Formats: sequence, structure tokens, C-alpha cells
Amino acid sequence: MKVLFIISTDDGETIFNAMRLANVGVKKGDDVSVFMLGKGVCFEQAGTDQYDVMGQINQFEGDFYV
Repeated sequence: MKVLFIISTDDGETIFNAMRLANVGVKKGDDVSVFMLGKGVCFEQAGTDQYDVMGQINQFEGDFYV
């Protein structure tokens, strides 16, 4: 299945959960793309100790667009 995630927020919890779901899709063999839009392009500053945004993004093996 082809899946596209569009992330348009800089909320760390939301980005973290979206990327966790995207990573699950990749592991199940889906063709997953993530597109960061608007405030989502600030994803590098969105992480916290509780929500490791960059850890999830670094695990991601699909297409990633900023």
C-alpha cells in the first residue's frame, strides 16, 4: 500500500506519533512517504526527552520531503 503523511505542525508529540506510525508502515512493507509542511519544517526543534522526534526520523527508511 502507498501511504503519504503530511505533517504541518511543530508539536513534538504529534510529529513523534506520526513518525512512529510511518516507521511501522515501512516495517510492514508499505511504500511510505512523509512530507513536512508549514510549521512541520521545524521538526528538528520539536523533540523533547519524552518525544524523541529525531530518533524516529532517523529510523525512517521511506521518502522524506521538507
